[in-house]
Amino acid sequence: MIDLRLLREDPDRVRASQRARGEDVGLVDALLSADELRRSSGLRFDELRSEQKALGKLIPKASGDEKAELLKKAGELAAAVKAANTEQDTADEDTKRLLLQLGNLVHEDVPVGGEEDFVVLETHGTIRDFAAEGFEPKDHLELGEALGAIDVERGAKVSGSRFYYLTGVGALLELALVNAAIAQATEAGLTPMLTPALVRPRAMEGTGFLGQAAENVYHLEKDDFYLVGTSEVPLAAYHMDEIIDADKLPLRYAGFSPCFRREAGTYGKDTRGIFRVHQFDKVEMFSYVAPEDAEAEHQRLLDWEKQWLTGLELPFQVIDVASADLGASASRKFDCEAWIPTQGKYRELTSASNCDSFQARRLSVRMRAERDGKKTVQPLSTLNGTLCAVPRTIVALLENHQLPDGSVRVPEVLRPYLGGREILEPTAK
Repeated sequence: MIDLRLLREDPDRVRASQRARGEDVGLVDALLSADELRRSSGLRFDELRSEQKALGKLIPKASGDEKAELLKKAGELAAAVKAANTEQDTADEDTKRLLLQLGNLVHEDVPVGGEEDFVVLETHGTIRDFAAEGFEPKDHLELGEALGAIDVERGAKVSGSRFYYLTGVGALLELALVNAAIAQATEAGLTPMLTPALVRPRAMEGTGFLGQAAENVYHLEKDDFYLVGTSEVPLAAYHMDEIIDADKLPLRYAGFSPCFRREAGTYGKDTRGIFRVHQFDKVEMFSYVAPEDAEAEHQRLLDWEKQWLTGLELPFQVIDVASADLGASASRKFDCEAWIPTQGKYRELTSASNCDSFQARRLSVRMRAERDGKKTVQPLSTLNGTLCAVPRTIVALLENHQLPDGSVRVPEVLRPYLGGREILEPTAK
């Protein structure tokens, strides 16, 4: 959530952010009204309670008609205090409810617009000219089936559409990717983590996934658990309700977890193969930093993602995601999109988001620092970055590194994790 003081002091900035996101601008005024009522009803309650306490001291000293009058007034005050308390509680709940609906403030440098209005910041690598090499590239599913690596037919038989098996060398390739990603992250100083896949509602809501993204979240109603769509959720909640000393920051984690997404509203898109699926594994980076260090940390996460994709020898571009395509918690997001030869376009493989103090306020993660000789406690900033979303990375690897006979070259960075294999050979022609 955003800072209510900022809302009061600069509501136009919040309105502009909502407008850029394509969200309801009227929410800002509704929240301002609720906040004003919350504060005024709080003052009214405090005044009545003070009057009630003062009256309570007079009653034991009074007698006769005076005492009767004071007791009558005390009864009226008690009713008024109760009513003021109810009004205050209601206003407080309304304020919190509306505040949770408000997205993070969009960074001033974010391009305004929808999904297609991103700005390309960088391009890396060279796109292969398959025609010049004398063959037509196969798509990842055809390659994966020939390698004995991907089985979507049995995945659909067992679990339904958009489920799959990774078999044989496919399973080994996932394990190689995960181990290589964790190795890079560990070398960079991140702490590796295996995180829960089931979380309580507060963790999911605190990270901002029960607003606009709720339709893509799996909810186990009987137990009131949510299946995570990314280990960002348990990593963000890891320090929930804690105060962290500033000298311990930054805290950086690399979480590996299964991820589950309903993919609501995407039917008909990416239905072939394993590019868009309901369950997958992912290595996610997560940082807790002081607010003044957030932008530098954002760039650092992006640099690690670029290092990873460069090591995989994939052509990719970096984009600045447009305002209406940001998640609720992100103030700015950079995506790395790899070239997919059979689609003839770049597709998202990784992303890095700066969430400022948005998640930390919701989850009550704060930092203790000394400023101007005084100890202060304030929300810190959180950031997240995908290092390796396994299925999409396998798609990009198979298609970009395929050879004319259907075999696939293994990038050097993965060979130590695949028993030294340099080539993945088809098992069926």
